[in-house]
Amino acid sequence: MTEGNFVDYVKIYIASGKGGKGSTHLHREKFIEKGGPDGGDGGRGGHVILVGNKNLWTLYHLKYTKHVKAGHGGDGGSSRSTGSDGEDKIIEVPLGTVVKDKETGEVLFEVTEHGESRIVAKGGKGGLGNWHFRSPTNQTPRYSQPGMPSQEEDMILELKVLADVGLVGFPNAGKSTLLSVLTSAKPKIADYAFTTLKPNLGIVAYRDFQSFVIADIPGIIEGAAEGKGLGHYFLRHIERNSTLLFLVPADADDVKKEYEILLDELRRYNPEMLDKDRLIVVSKSDMLDDELKAEMKQELDVAFKGTDYMFISSVAQQGLQELKDKLWKMLNS
Repeated sequence: MTEGNFVDYVKIYIASGKGGKGSTHLHREKFIEKGGPDGGDGGRGGHVILVGNKNLWTLYHLKYTKHVKAGHGGDGGSSRSTGSDGEDKIIEVPLGTVVKDKETGEVLFEVTEHGESRIVAKGGKGGLGNWHFRSPTNQTPRYSQPGMPSQEEDMILELKVLADVGLVGFPNAGKSTLLSVLTSAKPKIADYAFTTLKPNLGIVAYRDFQSFVIADIPGIIEGAAEGKGLGHYFLRHIERNSTLLFLVPADADDVKKEYEILLDELRRYNPEMLDKDRLIVVSKSDMLDDELKAEMKQELDVAFKGTDYMFISSVAQQGLQELKDKLWKMLNS
């Protein structure tokens, strides 16, 4: 799927159906002069329902759907016949979709399970026919109830991808390359910044037919929390990850400083991100000889005291199995 087809934010107007009117019919039949009231009830208006679908991973199918309206309920008829219910409208969304009120920004609910359904606009109740209002003192009521009006809402659907591990790093840190060698995903890889323009997901195969999901988001730069670069727009996609993998290239001017900038951007975006498990990975370590790597380890032992770190090379396939073992242990600790 191309970058243009990845949609994780849509605004949509929804309206349920109106309830049908109750009938004021009076029974008419040969040889029965005063049959009395027999008006039926109006039908229920259609609901607008959101349903989770595990086979979807983007909101692209809703990109051009600005209005969703359910059917109106049918009016009641004679012989106490109830009007037909309005047609329900079902909106399928990928797992991880957050539903917000457009006016207030309040989070209404989140869809996280396949088949989970939530009514976002309830259809109006049908009105009662005049048969319900008969009594000994009012034997021919010539009135009935109108149907209840429809519900109208302006909503925001916002997708947060579901993954176990989130890759965090500056542009060209090697995140897409790492994803391509750990999984079967085929992200776009090039030697310029901001190659990744959309989140990519991959499934990492582990021992004994086990697996976990890893997510790569566009690179973060300093000031991302204020809207610089692309990373700020996709930071919400790693809010659900239980483990964050910070990728810092071995040729960085200051590995510790880059890590601290990334950490600070996450803190400014959402302080709760710092509560997640963290692993620091120094990528492109095939550029280091043994002596240089030993020197760097001495520095990093002091700089990253209390936080796990390791060296890998995606191109040279170095340290990848140890990385998977470490991540699996962190995810299942």
